Amino acid sequence: MIGVLRHWHGRALRASARESAFVAALRRAVHLVKKYWVAALAPPAVAAFAYGWVCLFFIMHQRTFQYTPGGTPSTPEAAAAAGFTEVKITTADGELIDGWWLAPPAGRGTVLYLHGTPGTLPDAAWRLQQLQKSGLGLLAIDWRGYGGSTGRPSEAGLRADARAAFDFVHQAAPDSRIAVFGESLGTGPAVALARDRPVAGILLNAPYASVRRLYELRGPPLPYRWLLADQFDSEALIGGVDVPVMILHGTADPNVPIGEARRLYAAARWPKFMIESEGAGHLDAWETGGEAPALHALSAWTAAKEPAPANPSEPRAPLRGSPRR
Repeated sequence: MIGVLRHWHGRALRASARESAFVAALRRAVHLVKKYWVAALAPPAVAAFAYGWVCLFFIMHQRTFQYTPGGTPSTPEAAAAAGFTEVKITTADGELIDGWWLAPPAGRGTVLYLHGTPGTLPDAAWRLQQLQKSGLGLLAIDWRGYGGSTGRPSEAGLRADARAAFDFVHQAAPDSRIAVFGESLGTGPAVALARDRPVAGILLNAPYASVRRLYELRGPPLPYRWLLADQFDSEALIGGVDVPVMILHGTADPNVPIGEARRLYAAARWPKFMIESEGAGHLDAWETGGEAPALHALSAWTAAKEPAPANPSEPRAPLRGSPRR
């Protein structure tokens, strides 16, 4: 009996020693954690804080990155020198935007031109002179906040500007069919206008599928889907446009990749037409083969009789430097 007790007593002592060693090790671990927790958690905490600060900075300043308001204001003299009359157009939300207006000849249509950024109407005079070759009427506007136009730019604001410009043309020339021509930034409001007003067709030079995608492709890795207020998602809108669409884009565009235009083209309905200018940069597709077909399309769309739609069975893969149908 005494031997049995001694055996169990020895086992208890050994178990107690092991337990004491475990407790001691645990205490040392807790001590180390308490001692070094700041050093262990500081790097991820600082990284998380910095990332959150960058997101907050982007939210606060995103429109500074997206728009370039200001610039050379329009004057009646500058408009007259380019062959236009300066007009002031009031938007639905009370802003006053500058416009250059050329009334259409009797029985002809009108082009509504929406420029990109940076730049104002005096900067775009060379493009407007090219558009005058069409023999159509023409209205070009400065976005709110640009040139002498009042207000601050935003997606909702630019869409309101485009609607006000369309309504001006409709009132000034009620019998004239209106086609819209947007370049770069102006392509987003142009697509949206085709959903909001009965345009005759839309011509897009260097368009994006969405501004959010441009940030995702080229910006720092931020959750732009939730941060970006003005996303200009033309890809989501163009499928609801039931008028002819023509897209011009350079394959070497450094600002808006050609893939953006191809996505937009794929999302558009028939009739649609795309010209890819091999090696052309931003907005240069007009000068490298796009001008003549674009002017022809604007004239055809705004003619009294609508042109026949394109044949969906035509080949869609573009040849080198040729139209994509």
